[in-house]
Amino acid sequence: MFPVVKAQLKKDIRSPWLVILLTLGSILFTYIFTYVNNNEQTQTTIPIFSSDFNSSEVEEKWEPLLNANQDYVFVITDESEAHADVEEGNSEAAIRLSESDYQIIAASNTQAVQLVEDYVHTVFTQEAQLEAASGSEDIEATRKQIGGYLEDAPLQMQTESIEDGEVPEYNMQLQLLFGFTLFLAMFTIGFKVNGVTSDKISGVWDRMILSPVSKTAMYAGHLFYSFFIGFIQICIVLVIFNYVMDYNLGHNFGMLLTVSAVFTLSMVSLAMLFTGFIKTPEQFNMIFPSIIPIVPVISGVYMPPGLISNPVLLFIADLFPLVHAMEALMDIALFDAGWNEVTLPLVLMLLIGVICMGVGVNLVERRTK
Repeated sequence: MFPVVKAQLKKDIRSPWLVILLTLGSILFTYIFTYVNNNEQTQTTIPIFSSDFNSSEVEEKWEPLLNANQDYVFVITDESEAHADVEEGNSEAAIRLSESDYQIIAASNTQAVQLVEDYVHTVFTQEAQLEAASGSEDIEATRKQIGGYLEDAPLQMQTESIEDGEVPEYNMQLQLLFGFTLFLAMFTIGFKVNGVTSDKISGVWDRMILSPVSKTAMYAGHLFYSFFIGFIQICIVLVIFNYVMDYNLGHNFGMLLTVSAVFTLSMVSLAMLFTGFIKTPEQFNMIFPSIIPIVPVISGVYMPPGLISNPVLLFIADLFPLVHAMEALMDIALFDAGWNEVTLPLVLMLLIGVICMGVGVNLVERRTK
């Protein structure tokens, strides 16, 4: 086994650019997309204006009511300037206000526009209910009365975690970090496992069979080296983001590395399954990079949880180790999950690895015969 590992290592020492570029790509893509996602989570500025004859009074009435939510900043703007901001893409939408109604002005009906409209609709509905409840009385007095009642309501709800602690907010930065790290490691592992097919096509495999190295040792050498390179790449990225860039990856860094190791082992087996179906290294280099980018998409790596609900897509995603590794990593980083909580994802990844490795090696041997 070790002579095969040594031979593969010498190949990478002579030409290390593939591993270096994929490792740097993991760091660069993760940093770029987490930085963009962090900027998207900042407050959104929405221009508001009124075209009524008493426009200043209408704007002064709704501006403090709309700005009660910290996710949006509603700014009184001139009508022509508000239209220009929407047309040029500087703002998702603008709001035309009237005494008891509003109109959304947007260039396209995106999800962000829908969220703004839902919030504005809620504010106007609540204000209409207050006006109906106050009747002929002062609406401000009714507002204060209801606000005081809600501060000390007879029924109050408090959300806590199982350990009686604060419930952490979901962190898309961590999800993208883990997602891109594992995604690019899948390419590294696949290209290294493809060395089995390369050696078979070039005749190196047949010459090694005549040497004292056994066939089992040859497989073990290739697969161990693929595991080693992929795991080292993941470790480098996680160490840099945890200890250099100060990303909060939780308090169980060792568990993160353990899950990464099991994922790497499962991914080596999956790449071996691809090798069993594909006859030449060139075909592998075309088919494998075409299929692997689809896996993070159907696994929901690039989007918040719960957006993919199609049972067919969920079933296909469960056939790959990525979705199980992401589940375990996020539980460890966000919720300080223990071994009991991540046992199921680990077992599923190992099961995928065992099945894929058995079928893959069998297919390679049958094709050789």
